Amino acid sequence: AIMLAVMKKLTYDEEYNFENEGEDEAMFVEYRKQLKLLLDRLAQVSPELLLASVRRVFNTTLQNWQTTRFMEVEVAIRLLYMLAEALPVSHGAHFSGDVTKATALQDMMRTLVTSGVSAYQHTSVTLEFFETVVRYEKFFAVEPQHIPAVLMAFLDHRGLRHTSPKVRSRTAYLFSRFVKSLNKQMNPFIEDVLNRIQDLMELSPPENGYQALLSSDDQLFIYETAGVLIVNSEYSAERKQVLMRNLLTPLMEKFKVLLEKLMMAQDEDRQMALADCLNHAVGFASRTSKAFSNKQTVKQCGCSEVYLDCLQTFLPALSCPLQKEVLRSGVRTFLHRMIICLEEEVLPFIPSASEHMLKDCEAKDLQEFIPLINQITAKFKTQVSPFLQQMFMPLLHAIFEVLLLPAEENDQSAALEKQMLRRSYFAFLQTVTGSGMSEVIANQGAENVERVLFTVIQGAVDYPDPIAQKTCFIILSKLVELWGGKDGPVGFADFVYKHIVPACFLAPLKQTFDLADAQTVLALSECAVTLKTIHLKRGPECIQYLQQEYLPSLQVSPEIIQEFCQALQQPDAKVFKNYLKV
Repeated sequence: AIMLAVMKKLTYDEEYNFENEGEDEAMFVEYRKQLKLLLDRLAQVSPELLLASVRRVFNTTLQNWQTTRFMEVEVAIRLLYMLAEALPVSHGAHFSGDVTKATALQDMMRTLVTSGVSAYQHTSVTLEFFETVVRYEKFFAVEPQHIPAVLMAFLDHRGLRHTSPKVRSRTAYLFSRFVKSLNKQMNPFIEDVLNRIQDLMELSPPENGYQALLSSDDQLFIYETAGVLIVNSEYSAERKQVLMRNLLTPLMEKFKVLLEKLMMAQDEDRQMALADCLNHAVGFASRTSKAFSNKQTVKQCGCSEVYLDCLQTFLPALSCPLQKEVLRSGVRTFLHRMIICLEEEVLPFIPSASEHMLKDCEAKDLQEFIPLINQITAKFKTQVSPFLQQMFMPLLHAIFEVLLLPAEENDQSAALEKQMLRRSYFAFLQTVTGSGMSEVIANQGAENVERVLFTVIQGAVDYPDPIAQKTCFIILSKLVELWGGKDGPVGFADFVYKHIVPACFLAPLKQTFDLADAQTVLALSECAVTLKTIHLKRGPECIQYLQQEYLPSLQVSPEIIQEFCQALQQPDAKVFKNYLKV
């Protein structure tokens, strides 16, 4: 009785407004979630009874769906959808194991996809149909003969070409999931599906006034689906290359035309519309590359050349003086993807791309550019050493220039941007030192090296930003490890004693150094590691300096100095960290 009451309560009422959902609708959606939890509990009490009840309601409703009210049809399909969580199995294996349950679910799924209910003229029923089909995708491994019919539902007026934008949008996402889950079972339908979705992938330029069926966000899923179909197919590398080129060439051609139009555009609204369109083109190309994996690399699929062509097409956008932020953001994201997909084949494009991205840039541009350089440095290490040597000081000059710009005292957003840029700068230095590329810094000339080192000391001590402080101590510790021995660069040992050792004490002594904050505790840990590293590299000389010169200058009592130096010499770093915290 409770079960049937819950099923009844799940039903939408006549007043529910599907086109313009407001507060009442939101409350009902929330109420439905609570009913679902109740149904899950009932399933724990009696799974057999729940399965039988749902099956009865489902079969009765779907036998006469043409003459049944939409809310009853929707709730019948919804109950089937909810069974997946009420009667959970691992990895969605609903159609194996318990024979009674598997048979019941299989029967209901067969009814769902063969009854024609996908043509019901109400958005709630249509959406519930597609959600359920995707949730039970393993059904199609057991009965693959139904795949063509469901694909057609996705591709025609019931799905991606539905009159409701809400249905089209959700279907674009669900279609992407459906295709991925079917994997090799999609092989017989690949070219047919690619042909049928071709018009949905058109880049709609701002001037044609044509309202595309899908938004650009929805189109991303369609491009990803097309990429997955091509890459996971059993075609030869040559065929895959042809299909990928057919997919990406229209984007490249449109991109060239739109970029020329943007260069000549006078009106700012038009410039923005064109720049957005160009950005969508880059985003779509980028999204197709998500289909590649370690097993199916771009090289193995013969698609390197196509993506290199895309790079060559998109990079000129970096030198466009209009709408720089939008264009740079899109190209930068594409470069991130290509570093993963094309590996060293992308390297020849990096120097000129970097040069353009460093021109007339603001704090936000730099902050977003640095992760790209970090990715390249961490991935290719010594392979990019010459490029880094060349780019190191221009990048730093651009950063310092922005950080030194005067800002109004109460401008919170400017202060935050500078803080984020400072963090990005230190993260860059950490990547360089941590990737075994410290010679890049060492080769910048004594004056520049000194300037860089002082900025790190400043970051460790002067800015009340524990995240940056932690990074700075990691950099200092690494540099001491690399350069702090007897054969390190001339003058570095002096720098250690004059600046790095004091930084390890001055930072924790600051009023802003709050040990109740988790990030600050991590910064203190790195500070302790730095002191341990100095002791490791300089040996007794370090202890002598602390005992006889530095600590007495801070007015520290001899007992505490003795105790401190003993803790520092403990082989267990934890002992020292705890001591330092106290």
